[in-house]
Amino acid sequence: MHLKKWLLYITNNEEVSRHEEEFDIAFFIINTLAVIGGSIYVACIGQWEWIPFLVIEYTWAIDTMRHNRP
Repeated sequence: MHLKKWLLYITNNEEVSRHEEEFDIAFFIINTLAVIGGSIYVACIGQWEWIPFLVIEYTWAIDTMRHNRP
């Protein structure tokens, strides 16, 4: 049961969030920079088909971060 509680905590899926706001802000900034930088990189190397994948992963990460927020 301990592993399940830990996984719920790191994915922010508990009934009441225990994640700190600073963590959420850093997570948002890092993910935003990653999707922008990744999109620029794949565009430069001509792999345009990977940009939708990056956007989908970005929206999934942001949704996970905001899950169960009051």
